[in-house]
Amino acid sequence: MTSAPQTEDITGVILAGGRARRMGGIDKGLASFGNRPLIEWVIDALRPQVGHIMINANRSQTDYARYGYPVFADAMADFQGPLAGFSSALARIATPWMLSLPCDGPYPAPDLATRLAAALIEQQAELAVASDGERLQPVYALIPRHLAPSLDAFLGEGERKIDRWYARHRLAVARFDDRPDAFANINSLVDAERLLGGGMHP
Repeated sequence: MTSAPQTEDITGVILAGGRARRMGGIDKGLASFGNRPLIEWVIDALRPQVGHIMINANRSQTDYARYGYPVFADAMADFQGPLAGFSSALARIATPWMLSLPCDGPYPAPDLATRLAAALIEQQAELAVASDGERLQPVYALIPRHLAPSLDAFLGEGERKIDRWYARHRLAVARFDDRPDAFANINSLVDAERLLGGGMHP
């Protein structure tokens, strides 16, 4: 059986390439949450879990580059969704694995990578995705670099739906029933106020 990916085998890719329509067009990763940009919460949680970090951003690249990590845009124009970010990331990472997560979820589980890797091995799958116990959280995923040709072919067919691409591969599901808060995301100022007001913390 293949061994589980180790920390140094994984590049964490923070997806910050969306339009953020519900945030009034503000680049979500740079929006303030608890007196810090959202992306800083994500970076702090991600840094101990991976060997490298990259940021997928279609706007504000100079601002994101200040964090000291490589920043890249989607190769596809016009904001084609998370799979476009996946595709561009898989073409750039030097590690065998990519751990993806969004810029608007400030409380990623501190063991996200290890639990996804464990599910991958236990379920003898090709890639692993997190579940909050009720539904999949498809952008929290551990994906091998060698699936890049499959993804590019899928996009070349005009497909964009992430679940349809996952359905083409053996998918492991890592359950986080004990940490549903790890997937709380901020799509609006109301969401930010709700999370802070509820006393949520990493």
